[in-house]
Amino acid sequence: MAFTGISKKKIVFRDGDLTKYKLEPSQFLSGFLVELLEKDESAQSVVYTFPHLTIQEFVAALTQFLTPDPGEIGKLLSEAHSEKDGRFEIFLRFVAGLSSPQSARPLVEFLGPFLHQTTCRVIDWVKEKVEGQIGDSQTETGKRKLLNTFHYLFESQNKALARNTVGSMEKLSFRGLRLTPIDCAVLSHVIGLCDTIKHLDLQQCYIQCEGLQRLGPVLHKCQDLSLYRNEVGDSGVKLLSAALRNPECKIQKLDLYGNALTDSCAEDLASALSTNRSLIYLNLGHNKLGDSGVKLLSVALRNPDCKIQKLHLYENALTDSCAEDLASALSTKQSLRILNLETNSFTDQSVPALRRLILTCRSLEEIRLRGNQFSPNGERQLKSLQESRPGLEVTV
Repeated sequence: MAFTGISKKKIVFRDGDLTKYKLEPSQFLSGFLVELLEKDESAQSVVYTFPHLTIQEFVAALTQFLTPDPGEIGKLLSEAHSEKDGRFEIFLRFVAGLSSPQSARPLVEFLGPFLHQTTCRVIDWVKEKVEGQIGDSQTETGKRKLLNTFHYLFESQNKALARNTVGSMEKLSFRGLRLTPIDCAVLSHVIGLCDTIKHLDLQQCYIQCEGLQRLGPVLHKCQDLSLYRNEVGDSGVKLLSAALRNPECKIQKLDLYGNALTDSCAEDLASALSTNRSLIYLNLGHNKLGDSGVKLLSVALRNPDCKIQKLHLYENALTDSCAEDLASALSTKQSLRILNLETNSFTDQSVPALRRLILTCRSLEEIRLRGNQFSPNGERQLKSLQESRPGLEVTV
């Protein structure tokens, strides 16, 4: 009855429903069903409902393991998984969770043994769905289904199953899909069991600081990490900095574009950059680090262990006040290839420092300075340096 109700989006049951499933109301009113008085134009009638939809979904899942003849349980689960409106999402998570011996044990004491055949088929179904979905995450629907299969893995608490299905995964993208803190906890669990993860794309997933907190323990495992437009804020960078300081960090590329960062997080970020030896790409564009924030970062950039090759500081409300510090720090940085300082507020006062940076940083291949406040003469002075440095591109 509970499963049929979910299938038909039905939460109110009548005496006829109970009779159909050979149920007596008095047996279940204490905890599973509540009695309501329904009024219509002519009379009053008694109806029944579960105290909460989640209880209905749990009972529906539990029944699958107690039915002597479950029939095509795999087919039933696949059909439920294919529903686009998400009505079976919680039901399926309960089914996956009940396949776990740890979850089933206390229930077996009261309800008797779960059908072993059903448990094995559920585990096979979860494995089949995860493996099939990993390669189909290009569309929003595909990403949502992949996330749901990860929830099944998480609920199953089956580490062997997780390693067999996601252990060799190299790339994971949920770009554009809004993730809740619970989703982030599930991702953290999955990534923690993956030995080969390289690219984690969470661009515009709106995970914010709370979601990042759930992901924090596993972020150091990634090589390419995109947190573009996630509103993690300064407190989120504190968490991220801990991952960057992890001796096992292999993060090489980090995108923090548009995360409402200010100079308040610069000290934590600078501390991480001072000790991190893997990071070669850092995008801090479209934030509000300001001069004070960049001055703190400049101290870290001087460190010989910092191997930054591409640094993006565009749209950060930078002025002439930080130009000298930044130029001094980067002039000797022989790993630096690309520097993006577009759309800030540099004027001709910064031209001498920027010229010195361009002339002394011999590894520099491109410096982007569009959208600043240089005069035509200042632009000419900067642009002319291309003549003395073959292969150098200066855009102003």
